[in-house]
Amino acid sequence: MRKLGVVLAATATVFAGTTAAPRQASAAVVDTNAYYVLVNRHSGKALDVYNLATEDGARISQYTRNDGAWQQWQFVDSGGGYYRLKSRHSGKVLDIEGASTADRADVIQWADHNGSNQQFRLADSGGGFVRLVNRNSGKAVDVLDFSTADGARLIQWPDTGGANQQWRLVRLGAFTNPIKRNGPDPWMQYHDGYYYLATTTWNSTITMRRSRTLAGLSTAADQVVFNLAGRQNGCCNMWAPEFHLLNGRWYLYYVAGQNVPDFNPTQRIHVLESAGADPMGPYSFKADLGSTWELDPSILRHNGRLYLLGSAMDGTQSITITPLSNPWTISGARRTISQPTLAWERQTHPVNEGAEPLYRDGRVMIVYSASACWGPDYKLGLLTLTGADPLNRAHWTKTPTPVFQRDDANGVFAPGHNGFFKSPDGTEDWIVYHANDSATGGCDMNRSTRAQKFTWNADGTPNFGTPVRLGTPLPAPSGEPTA
Repeated sequence: MRKLGVVLAATATVFAGTTAAPRQASAAVVDTNAYYVLVNRHSGKALDVYNLATEDGARISQYTRNDGAWQQWQFVDSGGGYYRLKSRHSGKVLDIEGASTADRADVIQWADHNGSNQQFRLADSGGGFVRLVNRNSGKAVDVLDFSTADGARLIQWPDTGGANQQWRLVRLGAFTNPIKRNGPDPWMQYHDGYYYLATTTWNSTITMRRSRTLAGLSTAADQVVFNLAGRQNGCCNMWAPEFHLLNGRWYLYYVAGQNVPDFNPTQRIHVLESAGADPMGPYSFKADLGSTWELDPSILRHNGRLYLLGSAMDGTQSITITPLSNPWTISGARRTISQPTLAWERQTHPVNEGAEPLYRDGRVMIVYSASACWGPDYKLGLLTLTGADPLNRAHWTKTPTPVFQRDDANGVFAPGHNGFFKSPDGTEDWIVYHANDSATGGCDMNRSTRAQKFTWNADGTPNFGTPVRLGTPLPAPSGEPTA
């Protein structure tokens, strides 16, 4: 016998301070592009995937609200006023176990098959609250026995309109691309509650902006973190900045050269060092890294060692790697690990550049840009370390087809020169990149910074999908503050 729930079933709505008969009107239409946290009216706790489970059959409970991905739900339209509630954490949907129509049947998660036991109507309870009424059973999602405890089970029960059946939908943040206009060669990190973004300036300053939210970056002010003016070597034309936290300090790598009419031949890699743990510095100049033309620095970490990645001339513009003894000191010869040998890498001009490390489950990969940035077919390729030595070209395997490229239908051209970052709660992987708005766009400051979430293929390689059209509302990264 259902203890408190049975006793109070007939008077539950009186207990909740509402009318005795449940309201049958449909609630306001939800945004199917957004994520929501569902907060119970009686307990004040959130609809939650118990114990952060990802498997079929895992039970759904209530838990103190923390806005983690396991408490975030997307409404997938099933038609006829019904929705499936899809977990951001597991990718599975709310489900009444065994398609039961019985009282007390558990609410679980299950792979989405769009069955009627996975479809729910949002019945209006007033005051901004709704009830989740199952299409198959006609019963409502209910917190068992009016519990206010963390981990309390969710079941189905006749739709009484009780406060323990009412949920407030809290829409989480969203953003639209671009997150920075005039922002080529972006690099972004999430650190200590803020996103930090740096891009090419094409002048003597290195700038950075920060924001609590991804959306806020679009209006955040650029702050100068270092001025190259007066430096004999590398005074101007600052490109491709990247900042990496290494041994408790930030090291900011960048490309710059002398301010001469044809600046390309003078471009070199340089590095700054922060005074402390703030990505915005202050910074002091630390070292020149190489005496020949080289672009697009990044840092590869493997087996406790550091390597400088770049792009230099080796017959053609190629991906290079150089061992480091510390973040500012080269300790061996620079070597080539990838040249533009494939047809798609030579579409506009033979180029391999913008090498960016990506790690997952022990796999070491490099995502790089190919073709040339002054054409619409600049795109991303993939190298995977299939041997033990990252300095050995033969130990890298190149994926034969591009992994991210233009999408004419979405109006995105020449997507490339990317970076990676994690969502604030660490559950999601995101790519940041630049692209042009038209096929005639150039290799200049008109390229804009964009970001989107990506997933993983069964073979462990990244699945970047297609670049999203500018202005499309996208759910903010998981764990962002809601206010």
